[in-house]
Amino acid sequence: MNISDPLARPLVTAAVTRGALRACLDLGYSPLLEVPLANGRRADVCGINAKGQIVIIEVKSCVADFAVDFKWTDYEDFCDLFYFAVPPDFPLDLLVHPFEGGAAPGIVLADKFGGAVFRPAMAAPLAPARRKAMTLYLARLGAERLAMLSLG
Repeated sequence: MNISDPLARPLVTAAVTRGALRACLDLGYSPLLEVPLANGRRADVCGINAKGQIVIIEVKSCVADFAVDFKWTDYEDFCDLFYFAVPPDFPLDLLVHPFEGGAAPGIVLADKFGGAVFRPAMAAPLAPARRKAMTLYLARLGAERLAMLSLG
């Protein structure tokens, strides 16, 4: 797929997002898509595991997508682990930017068939009050989305 074709980018984004969801499940996280955060940002993928750890995955379909969007730096306060999910041909040397606190983002290589951790994320544990707020928020958001699907 030629990413320079403007019609291809949404297809690549969808494929990488699908792979990121599968990677989340494989890693034991229950993921949600397009999660609005309290700071006005929206996480592409946000998941929680049985231990209560919260992961955010930012999907980047191509270099141009990465180059124009630095909102991912605003996610640090809402997760224990942060990853970029990118297609396998993405130039990984671009993904070395640490958060201000020094926690380097992880990398998930993903396509429509699945995703695999290429570089683990450095953990930056959430404060207990934020963890509780995020846990309740994710539970409610997931339940509300399920209810809306059920109501059709």
